[in-house]
Amino acid sequence: MRLHRLSITAFGPFGATQEVDFDALSSAGLFLLHGPTGAGKTSVLDAVCFALYGAVPGARQSPGASLRSDHAPVDLPTEVQLELTVGGRRLEVTRSPAQPRPKKRGDGFTMEKAQSRLRGYDPERGWHALSKSHQEIGEELTQLIGMSRDQFCQVVLLPQGDFARFLRSDAEARGKLLGRLFDTRRFAAVEERLAELRRGAEARVTAADERILALAQRIAQAAGPAGAEATPIAARPGEPGLAEAVLEWAAIARSTARERLDIAHRVVAWAEDRQREARHALDAVRELARLQQRYEETRLRSAALEERRPENDRCQQELERARKADRVAPALELREEAERAYRAASDGLGRARALLSPELRDVGADRLAELERTFQQELYALDAAREAEERSARIDGERVRLNREAQADDELIREADAWLADWDTTRAALKGRIDASQEAATRAEQLAGLLAPARRRLDAAGRRDALATDVQQAEERLTGAREQELDARKSWLDLRERRLRGIAAELAAGLVAGEPCTVCGSADHPVPASPGDGHVDRATEERALAFQQSAEEARARAERQLGLVRERHTAAETEARGDDASASSTVAELGELVDRLTGEHAEAHRLAAATNPAREALTAAEREHTERLEQRQEAHGRMSARTAAREALDGEQARLEEQIAAARGESPSVAAHAERLTRRVARLADAAEAVRTEQDAAQRRKEADDRLSDAAFRAGFDTPEAAAATLLDAAAQRDLQHRIDTWQAEAAAVADRRAERDAREAAEQPAAQPSAAQGEFEAAEWLLREASSALAAADERCGELTRLSRQAADEVRRLGPVRQEYERIARLAGLAAGTSADNERKMRLEAYVLAARLEQVAAAATARLQRMSSGRYTLVHSDARTGGRRAGLGLHVVDAWTGSERDTATLSGGETFFASLALALGLADVVTEEAGGVRLDTLFIDEGFGSLDDQTLDEVLDVLDSLRERDRSVGIVSHVADLRRRIPVRLEVVKERQGSSVRHRLA
Repeated sequence: MRLHRLSITAFGPFGATQEVDFDALSSAGLFLLHGPTGAGKTSVLDAVCFALYGAVPGARQSPGASLRSDHAPVDLPTEVQLELTVGGRRLEVTRSPAQPRPKKRGDGFTMEKAQSRLRGYDPERGWHALSKSHQEIGEELTQLIGMSRDQFCQVVLLPQGDFARFLRSDAEARGKLLGRLFDTRRFAAVEERLAELRRGAEARVTAADERILALAQRIAQAAGPAGAEATPIAARPGEPGLAEAVLEWAAIARSTARERLDIAHRVVAWAEDRQREARHALDAVRELARLQQRYEETRLRSAALEERRPENDRCQQELERARKADRVAPALELREEAERAYRAASDGLGRARALLSPELRDVGADRLAELERTFQQELYALDAAREAEERSARIDGERVRLNREAQADDELIREADAWLADWDTTRAALKGRIDASQEAATRAEQLAGLLAPARRRLDAAGRRDALATDVQQAEERLTGAREQELDARKSWLDLRERRLRGIAAELAAGLVAGEPCTVCGSADHPVPASPGDGHVDRATEERALAFQQSAEEARARAERQLGLVRERHTAAETEARGDDASASSTVAELGELVDRLTGEHAEAHRLAAATNPAREALTAAEREHTERLEQRQEAHGRMSARTAAREALDGEQARLEEQIAAARGESPSVAAHAERLTRRVARLADAAEAVRTEQDAAQRRKEADDRLSDAAFRAGFDTPEAAAATLLDAAAQRDLQHRIDTWQAEAAAVADRRAERDAREAAEQPAAQPSAAQGEFEAAEWLLREASSALAAADERCGELTRLSRQAADEVRRLGPVRQEYERIARLAGLAAGTSADNERKMRLEAYVLAARLEQVAAAATARLQRMSSGRYTLVHSDARTGGRRAGLGLHVVDAWTGSERDTATLSGGETFFASLALALGLADVVTEEAGGVRLDTLFIDEGFGSLDDQTLDEVLDVLDSLRERDRSVGIVSHVADLRRRIPVRLEVVKERQGSSVRHRLA
């Protein structure tokens, strides 16, 4: 990488634009960047870093700090432009930070976003744009330079103070700097990944051990007392030997449980024998007690039976008398029925006579029948009068109907008169609606003619805006195609140039011994050329040419596509303008126009649509006018007809009223008079019937008395009353028979039980004691239940222990591979982390890699340090441990004068400077090699020369001057006055009131 030109505008202390010509400064190989303190020497280096990475070195990129110069005018933007060659490409990068600028309209400032531009140089085309994207430019430059910003600031902008601290710092501080430069994060990630894997494997082992311990706790719960006899498990989850201890402990618990199961089986057998003997004894005692109780119950039942014997005899006598009285029962029932009928007839006669007038209450049945026939004939004579009364009522209804119809016709006439009074106004309003609708139809046609062009303009405006985006995209595609074509052409020309440089080898490949060369004509070919590194053959060049031609065709297609899209955009723009070619309307404005015309057209169309309804309304109103005239005339005619009908009804009703008054007598109406006669006829008929019924019932009662007396005498009773007193119903007789049967059955049962021999013999024995036998049996039952429960528990415990032990064995088998994996990962993680006993120096993996890099840096730095120190000092890497810290990043200096090796912190100030300078140059070489061998043609060394004596300063400058042998240029940043004499090519930074400026001092 070589710097050519730097332009600084309104940056840091520089208020105006300053140009730095690195090509002129680098011509001598060594140049001095000097100036008073605070003038801006370091700001020149900051500008280089900002141009390449968009930020200044980390130590000066403080939060809230602004890169804009306070000396710059408000209208001069801050900008840094750097021209450089890197990776064989000539580039120009321009960057502007985020900064305030004056508003274009009004007062005040607005914040301008950061901007970046990258251009490339081609010998044929000159400078051409490559990108304006921050991200693309940053990625492109970082890839070409091969270093991050931190690496660049350490390697290209050599800060001597940092390396002096590096020499004096401990291993941890050195590790941070080296890790930032060599990007050993992947090794730290390996350490973290191994630690993570170790934690995960440890968690899995611990989880498996916890599951095994959980099974051990369940085994202990299942083992019960047997588990208490085993030795407790002392191991914890994650500790070796836990699984074996659990399996051993489970085996002891199973053995103890099986022994207890055998004991439980023997106890159950003994308890079953005892329970069986107690059952037999209890059955015998219960049978003896039953027989003794049966004998005692028989004796008591016999005594109670003798006590009930007199009652049984009385029931038999009473049942015999009741059965004799049953022969008189039919006559008794007939007598009672006749008596009930007579009483009912007497009550009915009394009620019927109570409804008659006092002079008729003692009259006989014949007289009552005669009066009934008389009133019945008078009732028949009222039929004609009832018909006249009904006709009179109908006439009243017809008169009400006529009145109702008269009221309806009156209302119709009044409504018709009111409607006809407004006829002229209604007709004029309807005609006005028709005229307005016709005018709206004409307006709708006019608006329709304006709406269609407006909609076409709106559609064209939408296409115009869409095509504007398409035009922009087509332009971007054309730009990309042109850039791709240029890259392809550059690649082809580069390959062609490389092929031409190696064309001799290509021609030599076609030489044939004895035949003349096509170039020189000689038949001898003593030393034919051979292909060198990176030789390009004809096929490669042709592929590059084909790719360049393809890119050229793609660029032509992009140009044609852009032209087509632009034509469409122009056509859409013309159509969107319409008749007004002077102004271009936006989509929003045309949309408002279309909406307004659409609304007006819709309103006019709505009004025009009311033409037919208005005409129909006028026709309907004229038809209604004719109908109302006819209805009013018809109503007047009906009124005259109703007057004649009302007079005829009045005459007919007067004649009917005379007939009705003669027929109803003192009653309010004929119907009421007829109803009164009907009630009188009914009462007379009821009274006559009641007299006849009472006479018949008295005769039947007398006949029933005679038959009852005869039946009682034949049954052996003195009077009918005696027979009635002895008579019992069927339920009472069944009750007496049941009592007799019960006593006889009890007597037979007692006789049978008194004949039982075993009960009699049991009664002669001592009284049985079943409670004692029951107690013995319950005790035996309890012992058997307890033994069975213990046996079931022991059997279940053995089964559960076997199942849990099998689960524990399965868990132990599954744990084996997991623990092996954990031990393997833990061993690797311990080695990588430096905590393993196998890692003798306790060195982490990242520190090991950094130690190797530090060893390379020390070797590269020693080559220059020996020249600067006249062969006295040599830097060596040390991996020895200091104190309790880990080893790996120690740095010592070997003094050839004394032959001793000591720490770099013991160097003097001047020695520390040239040692750190050698270290910085060596680090630059190693980092450059690490970055892919990118050549660094420009280096800057910042301060530290004031601590050297004249001889050492000469030696240091000789070392720096030797860098020119590699076509490098070195810029020394210092304000030491002696350096101005020793280095003729200088870049002076002058501090002024209006801002700093730079001046070139060339030899």
